[in-house]
Amino acid sequence: MRRLAIIGGGAAGFFLAINVKELMPDLEVTIFERQHKVLSKVEISGGGRCNCTNTFAEVSDLKQVYPRGATLLKRLFKQFSPADAYQWFERHGVPLTVQDDQCVFPEAQDSHAIIDCFLRESRRLGVHIQLGTKIEDPTTLLQDYDFVAVTTGGMTSHQPSAGSPSPLWGEAVEKVCPSLFTFTIHDPSLTALMGLVVNDAIVSIPSTPFRSQGALLITHWGMSGPAILKLSSYAARHLAEQRYQSPLLVNWTGETNDDTIRQHIIYNIEQNPQKLIDNLRFPFSYPQIPRTAPLALYGKGVGGEGLLPARLWSYLLTKTQLQGKRCNELGKKGINRLVNILTNDTYTIASRSPYKDEFVTCGGISLDSVDKQTLESKLHPNLFFAGEVLDIDGITGGFNFQAAWTTAYAVARGIAGKL
Repeated sequence: MRRLAIIGGGAAGFFLAINVKELMPDLEVTIFERQHKVLSKVEISGGGRCNCTNTFAEVSDLKQVYPRGATLLKRLFKQFSPADAYQWFERHGVPLTVQDDQCVFPEAQDSHAIIDCFLRESRRLGVHIQLGTKIEDPTTLLQDYDFVAVTTGGMTSHQPSAGSPSPLWGEAVEKVCPSLFTFTIHDPSLTALMGLVVNDAIVSIPSTPFRSQGALLITHWGMSGPAILKLSSYAARHLAEQRYQSPLLVNWTGETNDDTIRQHIIYNIEQNPQKLIDNLRFPFSYPQIPRTAPLALYGKGVGGEGLLPARLWSYLLTKTQLQGKRCNELGKKGINRLVNILTNDTYTIASRSPYKDEFVTCGGISLDSVDKQTLESKLHPNLFFAGEVLDIDGITGGFNFQAAWTTAYAVARGIAGKL
C-alpha cells in the first residue's frame, strides 16, 4: 500500500488529506501535528466565524489581493477555483453565505462548521491523525513514506534571507516576515479617538508605491481596519526592512482629486461665512455631481451619510490650528491647510501590532523551487508543499484560506497523478 505523510494539521493539511483520499481511496494518509490540537487557526479565524473564501467578484487582478503568489495562483485556479471551493463545502455539508463585501462564511457563522466537516470526512475516509509529533526534517519521512507533504503554515520559527536555503531541509526560502498587522502610533490625541471608524480612507507610505483604501479604525494603540491591514500586507517586506518605523499618510476623504475636496470646502465656507469652522463637518465620500450643480454637501451631507465623525473633525482642526475661526477668516492659506489635513495627514508608525484574528506571514518556500502544477519540490522528488508554508499570502477577506484550499488540491492531484 502506498503511503502519504502530511506534516501539519491545519487548513491545508486536512483539505489535502480529504481530497487525496477521495481521489485515491487506497492511499494510506497520516497527518502529523506537533500540537495536541488540530485546526486551531481555523477555529479563531474571522472572529470565530471562519471567512473561508471570497467570491472574487470585485477582484480584477489577483495581485490586488495576493501581494505574493498571484501568478502561480492564477494558474492553479484553473484546477481549483474559488467557485470550486464554494461548491466543495456545500457538497460536503457546510452551507455557505456571502456578505455584501463578497466574503464567504459558513451559514452557521461558526468556524466549527468547517472543523466538524474536516474531522468528519477524515474519519469517514480513514485518515490517521498523530498529535504531539514534531517533524524537524520532512525528507527523513521519505524513507518510510512514498510521499510527504509539508503544510505547516507560516515559517515564523526561522527567518532566512531571501534565496537562502532553509536550515531544515535545504529548500530555497524567500525572506519570512509578518503580514496583516496593525500600526502602533504614539499620538495621545489620536488614540483618544479610539473606536472611531472612517469607512473610506486611503493610506499610503510616502516615497513608495504602497497604498490601500478601505475602512480605517482608530484604536487605543494606533490604527487598524481593512485599509491598514491591506497596507501592511502590500508593504510587509518594506516595513520589516524599516523595522516597522515609517511615515504614514492618511487621506480621510477617500477622494483622490484634491481639487474636488477644495471645491467642497470653498462651497461650504461661502455658504456659511459667519459660522465657526468647528460647526461644519465635511463629507468623505462624494457623488458624481456636474460641475455646474451646487455642491450642497455641508451640514448633514448627502442623505445624512458620509460625514467625518465630529470628534475626528475637531481633532483635525486642532492639528491645523484653525479651531475657533469663522469660515470667512480662513483665506487661501486656511483652505490649503484644510485640504492638506484631509487628504495628506501625516503620522509616524512606531511599531507593528498583532492582528489577533490572523497569523499570516510573508515569505516561505520559494515558488521557483516547486513544480508549478503539482507543487512538488524540484530538489526532493515526492516532497510537496501546500498552504502558507509557500511564498504565497493574501490580504484579509478569505483570500489566504482560498490559497490553502487551492494549493492543497493541486498537491492532491499531483500525488494522484503520480499513482
